[in-house]
Amino acid sequence: MSALGFRIASRLIDSRVVAPDTASRRGPARIGIEMPTFIALLRGINVGKAKRVPMAALRSLLSDLGYTGVTTLLNSGNAVFHATGRSPARHAADIAAAISERCQFDVPVLVKTRKELDCIVSENPITADPQQHSRLLVVFVQDTSVLSSMTVLDPPLALSEQFVIGKNAGYLFCPDGILKSKAGKAILGSTGRVSTTRNWATVLKLHALAHESPE
Repeated sequence: MSALGFRIASRLIDSRVVAPDTASRRGPARIGIEMPTFIALLRGINVGKAKRVPMAALRSLLSDLGYTGVTTLLNSGNAVFHATGRSPARHAADIAAAISERCQFDVPVLVKTRKELDCIVSENPITADPQQHSRLLVVFVQDTSVLSSMTVLDPPLALSEQFVIGKNAGYLFCPDGILKSKAGKAILGSTGRVSTTRNWATVLKLHALAHESPE
């Protein structure tokens, strides 16, 4: 083989070797893209016989919407998932529409980003012993401007109760029990479809679940 032929053959071999290596470097870069974490909260499901949504069905529905890393917590309608490109309110609307189409009933849905949940947890001004975490409720809203409408309670709080409006959520502590609280029932009823509540134990579990994978 002449010197010119050898050089041409060497270049052809080099091009065949380099191309696959370039492709392999691009692959992990795409796979390694970390998507934001969202938390979905469904209101009023699996209470009695009405509006039954099994968590396996909810996970399937969220996966069908294109969400990844879907995990549910408890049976009250709590899910953590990864997604890109849309606002929490848009995700909430998409999930509610999918539930309505698939289950043939309406379910209010709220969605928060992991950062928003971080703020809600860190801004909690009420200290409760661990055994009373079930008596400390967090009031979630999609639109935080709604919180201002909750400042006046009728009936008022009992002497032992606390209700604080934060920047991102409301916090209600009923040491004698939520079901015994008249103000608690008023808060839960007055905000209708625009809010949902979770007790502090559930909020902390969701917070931990949302931080299990990086974003």
